[in-house]
Amino acid sequence: MRRKTVLGLVIVVALASLLLPSCKSISPEELKAAVEIVEVSSKWVAKTYQPWPPKLVLVPTITFRVKNISDKPLNYLNFNAIFKFRDDQENLGDNFLAAIRKEPILPGGTSPAITLKSNFGVEGKSLAQFKDNPQWKPMICKLFIQSKGSVHVLLGEYEISREIDFKEPEPVGMEKKDEEKKN
Repeated sequence: MRRKTVLGLVIVVALASLLLPSCKSISPEELKAAVEIVEVSSKWVAKTYQPWPPKLVLVPTITFRVKNISDKPLNYLNFNAIFKFRDDQENLGDNFLAAIRKEPILPGGTSPAITLKSNFGVEGKSLAQFKDNPQWKPMICKLFIQSKGSVHVLLGEYEISREIDFKEPEPVGMEKKDEEKKN
């Protein structure tokens, strides 16, 4: 019985010694040096819209691709976006995404587009109101990356565009009134 226990212990130690190097977390410096953020774009999108009572909540989003500039495949990449008004210390919202999983980014390769959308935004009554809304101030996004148990590494700060990707629907029944005015 003792031989089986010792043999089992030797097998477990041998397997652990083979697997532990692959579980080693990557250093912040190595992680930051391995990626380049490319094709960055940003805009505001609707989180909530209701015509009556009028309510529109717009949230900032950022979209980007990750380019692997290292000599090893990149896998298990997580991203965290912190959205805040440029001059404020407090965060408006955030978004965490486990983005790169099954298909690694090969050396020199680029990921599919990754979009992170804030969970909080700016509220108004209509799209027209946002142009003059004092709460709709310039915003930035702090983008962080993490991989395989590493700490979160700041990749950069990105200005959020003031472009709004939302169109209010036409009021129902207005087509007939418009036709009557033309005739």
